[in-house]
Amino acid sequence: MAEHFAVNGGARLVGAVDVVGAKNSVLKLMAAALLAEGTTTITNCPEILDVPLMADVLRSLGCTVEVDHGTVTIDVPAEPGAQADYRSVSRLRASVCVLGPLVARCRRAVVPLPGGDAIGSRPLDMHQAGLRKLGATTEIEHGRVVAQADELRGAQIWLDFPSVGATENILMAAVLAEGTTVIDNAAREPEIVDLCTMLQQMGAKVDGVGSSTLTVHGVTGLQPTEHRVIGDRIVGATWAFAAAMTGGEVTVRGVDPHHIDLVLDKLRSAGAETTSGTEEFTVRMDGRPRAVDFVTLPYPGFATDLQPMAIALSAVADGTSMITENVFEARFRFVDEMVRLGADARTDGHHAVVRGVPRLSSAPVWASDIRAGAGLVLAGLCADGQTEVWDVDHIDRGYPRFVENLRSLGADVARVRSEPDR
Repeated sequence: MAEHFAVNGGARLVGAVDVVGAKNSVLKLMAAALLAEGTTTITNCPEILDVPLMADVLRSLGCTVEVDHGTVTIDVPAEPGAQADYRSVSRLRASVCVLGPLVARCRRAVVPLPGGDAIGSRPLDMHQAGLRKLGATTEIEHGRVVAQADELRGAQIWLDFPSVGATENILMAAVLAEGTTVIDNAAREPEIVDLCTMLQQMGAKVDGVGSSTLTVHGVTGLQPTEHRVIGDRIVGATWAFAAAMTGGEVTVRGVDPHHIDLVLDKLRSAGAETTSGTEEFTVRMDGRPRAVDFVTLPYPGFATDLQPMAIALSAVADGTSMITENVFEARFRFVDEMVRLGADARTDGHHAVVRGVPRLSSAPVWASDIRAGAGLVLAGLCADGQTEVWDVDHIDRGYPRFVENLRSLGADVARVRSEPDR
């Protein structure tokens, strides 16, 4: 039997919700533990499906991993394995981030090409080019990335695009390289800063944290550490959109509001009132939001992960919005499901034009990825009748206790086991 979310629209979301650690950070922090022999402890971890999947990847490399609610404990052997298990890696895109640490520690890495969300092309060219600059050889063989190096030496590396994954892999390899590495046009996301912070706690020497130029002075070894994951800005922003779409008032705790400054600014342009404190913020909306335009860009621009939420908001806004997708081209497949809900939306290349309607209409819809699933649930909150959102295992990979949190805010939502009538 499959599961779906049954969403009955019409409720105004009111209350407070606690957000735990960032999915886009914890998986990379778990990989970084490979850089030091011994036991590393990571706290404030989200209870999502991807965490035990990443734990399986690390176990396939010889680590002992315990996942206990919000804490992950990783015991790394003196000589971890260099070949990751295909079954684990194939289910998780982020598992490719073990590539850099394995090359640094083992001087060899064999990592099957990863799986994950189908949101467009995400090639490993920049990962490989960066590792080659450090002295490694890399090839794609039989569906696997094979990298090896007799030694790693610091280098000047320019990224053609500020790729988060490439920045992370190159950074984690460079911390144990001989000499100094400079990564220009590096990604600046808060999750990169979180990784740098943990690496520094382990003894790495990284300058320029938070900027587009990272300077890494290689060291001969790192030590295990204990680290608390930053709050999930994407989950926090999702709740902000939910409040604005339903004319509600929601306080989000556990997220640094500075990490979503642009989101809050856009919601204010749409008519919301926002207040911010230390690790929390509140969004309040009276009535229907105004239409605003969105353009996805690398951080500090508007996150591509929030594009489905922007389209969902635009679908019920007063006026016409244009959403431009500059990062992952296939994310607009979500628009077809929004049209099933009565959205007036069309796409043309990298652009979507959405003309807001007062109310959407319920329908069965299918989530193609984590964020599309969340966007469809938010749309269902603004639809007449009961919307069924299927393939909710995607949502479970990014949103811990999603239904429970929605219900605590007043939404009429339930998880139901049945077979879809497609």
